[in-house]
Amino acid sequence: MTQEPSPDSASASRWDADRYEERHSFVWNLAAGVIDLLKPQPGERILDLGCGTGQLTERIAQSGAEVVGIDRDAAMIARAKEHYPSLHFDVADATRFHFSAPFDAIFSNAALHWVKPPEMAVACMAQALKPGGRLVAEFGGKGNIEKIETALGRALDESGHREWRERYPWYYPSIGTYASLLEAHGFRVTSAALFDRPTELEGEDAMENWVRMFGQSFLQSLPEGEWPGIFRRVEELARPALYRDGRWWADYRRLRVLAVRE
Repeated sequence: MTQEPSPDSASASRWDADRYEERHSFVWNLAAGVIDLLKPQPGERILDLGCGTGQLTERIAQSGAEVVGIDRDAAMIARAKEHYPSLHFDVADATRFHFSAPFDAIFSNAALHWVKPPEMAVACMAQALKPGGRLVAEFGGKGNIEKIETALGRALDESGHREWRERYPWYYPSIGTYASLLEAHGFRVTSAALFDRPTELEGEDAMENWVRMFGQSFLQSLPEGEWPGIFRRVEELARPALYRDGRWWADYRRLRVLAVRE
């Protein structure tokens, strides 16, 4: 969700599923700790919110839980269904989803920082959980990708595209902000942590691929012929802080939350 982008409709697609799987496997490969926190049990009904192409949905299903994966991006859901035809996936918006049967748990990895307005997502999650049901989520927190964002914003400013701020797609809350939001919707927060997780990106052109994948909100209104110049300038600006030993790194800061619906 990736996993939860913000296209104009639930059926729209703005993610490149091939690029996502080929160049950004860290999204699901680094999620073992979040699944450990979830502790899925056989027979539990679990929602994977912002499931992307389904790798973590399938990993949760290995526990014997009944898992439903949702993502707003139709291309991601189509790929998830190809990979794991025995699992249940739906195209759905994190701010407007509804299921007739409640869940024992909701799991979300690398998705909720794409979702606006966040209070609508929290309200949907609260409604979808049984009393006593748990929410386990990890996503970008306050200060996430600060160096990448600074370089990208400067590159866009220099190229005359200062309107990029109007298309800002992310929500990076502090612990206090998000805990208060959860509590306002009937959750009891049992643990929350904000931590740096520098993440190695894949390939020599990794920073360009990161911007192509996750910076589409800024690029889509620009003539495609201008993109290479933006990529090169981002690399130039970010290199002193984020390129070392021949590898690109993303300055990720993650917010990990465990909360129980009261």
